[in-house]
Amino acid sequence: MDEKQNKNPVTKILSDKERSDQLRLIRSENVGPVTFHKLIERYHNAGDALKALPELARLGGRQGKIKICPVSTVAKELEQYRKINARLISCFDPEYPPLLTRLEDAPPLISIIGHSHLLKKKSIAIVGSRNASINGQQFATKMARDLGSNGLLVTSGMARGIDGAAHSGAIETGTAAVLGGGVDVIYPKENHDLYHRIAENGVIISEVPPGTKPKARHFPARNRIISGMSRGIVVVEAAPRSGSLITARMALEQGREVFAVPGSALDPRARGSNDLIRQGAILTESAEDVLNELKAQSDGPRLDQRHSEFITKHPATPPSESEMKKARAAIKDALTTTPTAVDMIIRATGLSPGSVATVLLELELAGRLERHPGNKVSWLGEL
Repeated sequence: MDEKQNKNPVTKILSDKERSDQLRLIRSENVGPVTFHKLIERYHNAGDALKALPELARLGGRQGKIKICPVSTVAKELEQYRKINARLISCFDPEYPPLLTRLEDAPPLISIIGHSHLLKKKSIAIVGSRNASINGQQFATKMARDLGSNGLLVTSGMARGIDGAAHSGAIETGTAAVLGGGVDVIYPKENHDLYHRIAENGVIISEVPPGTKPKARHFPARNRIISGMSRGIVVVEAAPRSGSLITARMALEQGREVFAVPGSALDPRARGSNDLIRQGAILTESAEDVLNELKAQSDGPRLDQRHSEFITKHPATPPSESEMKKARAAIKDALTTTPTAVDMIIRATGLSPGSVATVLLELELAGRLERHPGNKVSWLGEL
């Protein structure tokens, strides 16, 4: 992928008010990353999107008021970033990781501690078992060192085991740690020294508010950032049903390459990575295997650009009310508690993509719809 293709589709110097409004929007009730982007595409700035939330939620069937993040709450969060010497980067900022912005569920804002210029480097992720073998950790450290010396940013999740080994190997050349908790929360505690080394020489990333303690539900979201900002992901030791395999699956869904390091058939920590090879992942025994594959794919991941113009003087004409009334009834009939692809809903109902997108937006803000990876949605029922 050349440098022009690798830049965000649209970047803009944001005003302090727009940045604050974007933070209010993503911190408001029922507004996830996909909904945030849909709202910006429709209203073209966060301020107008915030004003539209109550009516959209009402049209979706909500009885009470939707909770919009107060200005005072955002002011406190921004002050926390200043106190810990962190920066808040919007997906419209030029510093935002270029490949990450192409995801449908890209985090609207990320906080970082460290060197933002590293986010412009081509990234490769290395993940694997927390309960890693000594050989596995040594391999990950060498792999990271070799990939880093060839100009790649090594990205991982700062977990114990393979993640920590990968970060350690790439400290001198550049490494990015994506956290499940706040950007200022060290987890696990044993990585205290590693955290501070990365803060000094690399970059630490989070999409949740500072001070947030990591919970199990945070890690899948963290993993999609690790794979989303990288050109490929190297799996070193992974047990069946491990978080590393979830990250590998996300990488495939995002159009990234998956590399897997083979291990002993007698070691349960290698079963997941061996199975990835069986399913078509690239067998990887050295950094050279990764570098050769990336060189062969000179065009990089073929990803659709997501953002339309951030500020548009002439917004798209919304569907008519009669069309919307028909669409609301048809989509409610089409939805089930089983995740269904949005494209399938469009084909089944015969409605325009704009009408379907609007109704889904209303239902989600009303708390009656849940979004799933792969552009799928499911019905949560009446309130």
